[in-house]
Amino acid sequence: MAEYSIAQFLEKTKQDDREHDYFEVEKPQMLEINLNNQSVWTKAGSMVAYTGAIKFEREGMLSGGLTKFLKKALTGEGSKLMKAAGKGRLYVADMGKKVQVLQLNNETICVNGNDILAHDQSLKNDITMLKSIAGVLSGGLFQVKLSGSGLVAITTHGDPLTLMVTPDSPVFTDPNATVAWSGHLVPELKSNMSFKSIIGRGSGEEFQMRFAGTGWVLIQPYEEVYMQTSS
Repeated sequence: MAEYSIAQFLEKTKQDDREHDYFEVEKPQMLEINLNNQSVWTKAGSMVAYTGAIKFEREGMLSGGLTKFLKKALTGEGSKLMKAAGKGRLYVADMGKKVQVLQLNNETICVNGNDILAHDQSLKNDITMLKSIAGVLSGGLFQVKLSGSGLVAITTHGDPLTLMVTPDSPVFTDPNATVAWSGHLVPELKSNMSFKSIIGRGSGEEFQMRFAGTGWVLIQPYEEVYMQTSS
């Protein structure tokens, strides 16, 4: 029964010390962030462990000025970010979802606010709102636009799929399965539901996000209900 020994278990599950990238996918559902006297934004509540000297600071409601304050007061986004600063290894995860790391090179992407696990402090972030009753009912109203150069880690339920958007082939997605998309795409929310079915959560068959133009959309094989939090 040597294969069930503690020594074998430790060898199988221990941290991989061969690489120490800034953002390192240590396990499919866990991100290791190697801080060297720098800061990073992480999703509040995502820290599962750390080593070294790292301090955590909740994002203030007034950070980013009055405009962001009003958006955060409305959306609850202000309670979702935590700044980690110092030197050491930080491990973050989110409910067993898979971690995907993207390198932005003077680029812009939009991500569902609930699906951001961590991002480089150098990236500019701004909350965007899809102004439609459909977005309110589906829970897919608020997204975060990230722009600049740096790393961002997002999470997905299962393995994601990227759909390419072309001028002659728009893409329609369920808001609750939509994770991220090209920053220059402006999705439109449309509804096929009747007034009689307005009560209750709309399904992907009743609400869709329409992406037109040239770009890409990232979806996951799961319809996630996003709960807004109060500050």
